[in-house]
Amino acid sequence: ALPWFCSVLYPFLIRLYILPKIQNWQEVQGMTDLLYTEKDLVTSLKEYIRQEENRLEKVKEWAGKLDSLTITATQDPEGYLGHPVNAFKLMKRLNSEWADLESLVLKDTANGFISNLTLQRQFFPTDEDQTGAAKALLRLQDTYQLSAYTISNGDLPGVVHKSQMTVADCFELGKIAYTEADYYHTELWMAQALTQLDEGDESTIDKVTVMDYLSYAIYQQGELERALELTKRMLKLDPNHQRANGNLKYFEFQLEKQRKAESEKKEQEDKKKEKKVLDKRDAQRKRSKDPLPERKKYEMLCRGEGIKLTPRRQSRLFCRYFDNNRNPRLLLAPVKKEDEWDRPRIVRYHDIISDSEIMTVKELAKPRVSCHSTIEKINQRIEDITGLEMDTAEELQVANYGVGGQYEPHFDFGRVSTYAFKELGTGNRIATWLFYMSDVSAGGATVFTDVGAAVWPKKGTAVFWYNLFASGEGDYSTRHAACPVLVGNKWVSNKWIHERGQEFRRPCDISENE
Repeated sequence: ALPWFCSVLYPFLIRLYILPKIQNWQEVQGMTDLLYTEKDLVTSLKEYIRQEENRLEKVKEWAGKLDSLTITATQDPEGYLGHPVNAFKLMKRLNSEWADLESLVLKDTANGFISNLTLQRQFFPTDEDQTGAAKALLRLQDTYQLSAYTISNGDLPGVVHKSQMTVADCFELGKIAYTEADYYHTELWMAQALTQLDEGDESTIDKVTVMDYLSYAIYQQGELERALELTKRMLKLDPNHQRANGNLKYFEFQLEKQRKAESEKKEQEDKKKEKKVLDKRDAQRKRSKDPLPERKKYEMLCRGEGIKLTPRRQSRLFCRYFDNNRNPRLLLAPVKKEDEWDRPRIVRYHDIISDSEIMTVKELAKPRVSCHSTIEKINQRIEDITGLEMDTAEELQVANYGVGGQYEPHFDFGRVSTYAFKELGTGNRIATWLFYMSDVSAGGATVFTDVGAAVWPKKGTAVFWYNLFASGEGDYSTRHAACPVLVGNKWVSNKWIHERGQEFRRPCDISENE
């Protein structure tokens, strides 16, 4: 938290800004469009239902009238038909009115709805999109160590619109993991589907189908006894299940074989002081060749764990008002500057972009406007604060991360200096400026995996760090990543500042690490 004197601004002072550029975004906007597409389809469906109800109401009215009439007529057919009007009306009904009723019954009121559905289908997500959404959910589960029950029940931190998962939802998630040979997540989600079925949730998915996937996933992870017990449970529900009967024999054979092998090695195992056992998730990672060490650090930092800042180092971090050596545009309104990290030096500037400016940047990001007075002011502000030349910097990049949105660990600078950004002619990326343009309900931190630092999004702030030492060598401690958004969505915009034009603003130094 900021010291008290950094929580106070000068509301009556005016900042003077001047001049920049921008790039496109898509992420959450596309998802928002899908929501409105679905809303339009629901409206169309309700209109179809209304027309169907009107049609059926007319059929019911006709049936009720004729029911009463035929009951009366069949009680005394000769007497009824002795009346000439009744005889005429019977001929008329059978010759024309029943034909009209037939037309009414056969009338297709679904045309409008089907036409709209066909039109909108071109905007629907594909199987690949659905798989991507499922993988994002599994990534969140791993990163934030969430149980399948917690996710299925909708108990996530900071949620406003709580949503629970059905048996079919859990089953589908498990099935997608299964097709990816991800048996760890297959087990978690098939087990959750089975739990919900056991608790009485109604579903078209039956227990045997779920247990079929679940037993195989458990078997693939080396737990023969559990796989065997689950197969026996399946056969109690469906004694004729062909695959289960085959698996029963196979699992029993493999289990007996395993027990014999374990017995033979027992003496040797008893001599061992420790036995390294990979947990299921580690085994899954081994199968998928996941870069375990950095991934673990990354996920821990995303959860707020493993941050490596000692109290001694923490005591050297300060918060201050900053005018960058009496810059004329900052004299009357110095900015609030907070040290976030010492090595590499990461600083945060508070209240550095207004809500109205954020809205403008978001709007400009859609059609990719290359120049606007608001963007020019933002660029000038970055130059005033950092003291670095903006003419050779890249355009302002705008990104919108939805739920599960992340960016893997990376360096902002080019590691092969001869070729890095050669086509730009502006040298390497000397520094990074990152605006946070939204608060995030849960998740979404920027983490530096090499040094164990985590910076959390806070709307209206910006963080800044140098990617290169003064010598021009890359600072490998700046390797960073964007943690997945757990709840909410995250808006950021960043400015990559290049070497050209900084010759006198940040002079070179022969010391590699200065």
